[in-house]
Amino acid sequence: MRSTCRTPRARSAASTARAPRAARSSSPDPIASPATSGTEAADSRRLGLLDELGIDLDPQLLQLALTHRSYAYENGGLPHNERLEFLGDSVLGVVVTEFLYRSYPDLPEGRLAKLRAAVVNSHSLADVARSLDLGSQILLGKGELTTGGDDKSSILADAFEALLGAVLISCGRDAADVLVHHLFDPLVVQAASLGAGLDWKTSLQELAADADLGAPSYRVTESGPDHDKRFEAVAIVGNKAYPPGAGTSKKQAEQGAAKNAFTALADAASEGDA
Repeated sequence: MRSTCRTPRARSAASTARAPRAARSSSPDPIASPATSGTEAADSRRLGLLDELGIDLDPQLLQLALTHRSYAYENGGLPHNERLEFLGDSVLGVVVTEFLYRSYPDLPEGRLAKLRAAVVNSHSLADVARSLDLGSQILLGKGELTTGGDDKSSILADAFEALLGAVLISCGRDAADVLVHHLFDPLVVQAASLGAGLDWKTSLQELAADADLGAPSYRVTESGPDHDKRFEAVAIVGNKAYPPGAGTSKKQAEQGAAKNAFTALADAASEGDA
């Protein structure tokens, strides 16, 4: 899986700004040069990352993808990676969704949504980032460094998405697609192999475990006559109650509650530490 970003297909409107490594005249977002804001060891790790991924990114764009806002603020308001993160998040969602749609033509929309949620969330992204040793290469402010920011799931997930956005800008959509498939197709296949066991309660339990929030619990109430019972369930994770789910059975209500809690937790994690 090697993409050098030098093929004719890669020279789209967004990627024509790419310049040789030694002399780049402009970039989508300016940032300090690697020589002034990174050590030789960090540069070496970044080159190793690119080699492992089989890509060749502009070094300034790569540094931008790895610049957390805390570092940017502590260094005079440098550009940071959140714009690239926004771009990478969109690419990741589209590529994984299309892969699911084409690979599992018999699955209903609800099942496809569960599979996507099991694969595209901050914790799975953080695990991928850890496998790439991305944490050691992210530029963080002193406060984040002292609190273990280089291993926070939200920071790692954001940095990976920013890296993917940088691949799209520098190398083009085809290269970004290849990278997503290389890293995430195995996760999709693994999730699909769980069969009926992949449900919202299972997904919530795994998400809560990854976040060290303990096992979810459920508070269930019922109403109505015996022939027309209605159930309402609330998922409680980390001593916090989330929006309720409802249904005609306890199981259905708990699944709805788990979905609501999972969505809220995943969204909060993607925006930063709650």
